[in-house]
Amino acid sequence: MHNPFLKTRLDNTPFVTYALVIVTALVFIAETLLGGSDNNLVLLQLGARYNPLILAGQWWRFITPAFLHIGITHLVLNGVSLYYLGMICEKIFGHWRFLVIYLVSAIAGNVASFAFSPNSMSAGASTAIFGLMGAFVMLGDVFRDNPMVKQLAQQFALLAGINLVMNLFMSGVDLPGHIGGFVGGFLIASVVGAPRLGRLSLSRRIILGAVLVFALGGLIMLQMNGR
Repeated sequence: MHNPFLKTRLDNTPFVTYALVIVTALVFIAETLLGGSDNNLVLLQLGARYNPLILAGQWWRFITPAFLHIGITHLVLNGVSLYYLGMICEKIFGHWRFLVIYLVSAIAGNVASFAFSPNSMSAGASTAIFGLMGAFVMLGDVFRDNPMVKQLAQQFALLAGINLVMNLFMSGVDLPGHIGGFVGGFLIASVVGAPRLGRLSLSRRIILGAVLVFALGGLIMLQMNGR
């Protein structure tokens, strides 16, 4: 049975995960120095998701919220989740594929939040973290004959499900962003593939890639036309 963890030392060093954690921590320090991570003006200045500014042309706000956090608890919870999920995901998908999954999941989550939570402001890496869970679910669906991958996929699917149910009973949680990130992670993971485990069919990659592009475009147009 092929083991994606049995690679060279360089391959097994999740330096992209380390970099993401460090950048996120540095951004939080910047938030604190500029006036506090719970200061809305600071969050807006550094790139929180806020629909009026996105509609004014600041499209980069679909990605920057993934590096901002509101309060130390928010930072620690997402930082720990990113560290552990990222280490496993990066070893299976490889460095650049993992980075693509992380960033596209963040964008997908923020686009969903843009479409379905237009009156709120949001920030946090949870959109991307849910995307990593979605990526594992994709692996479990495609490589179900690999018991290790299947077990990981089941664990992360359960974790995502529990978190989403808990979100229903918590205030201030970006549920559309979490769902969008999860679905985005599943779709983009299908596009980039996981060569260390095996090949994905080209037709699957093209179809799900098109679904991702049209879904994101459709959600953006939905909000733009409804403003």
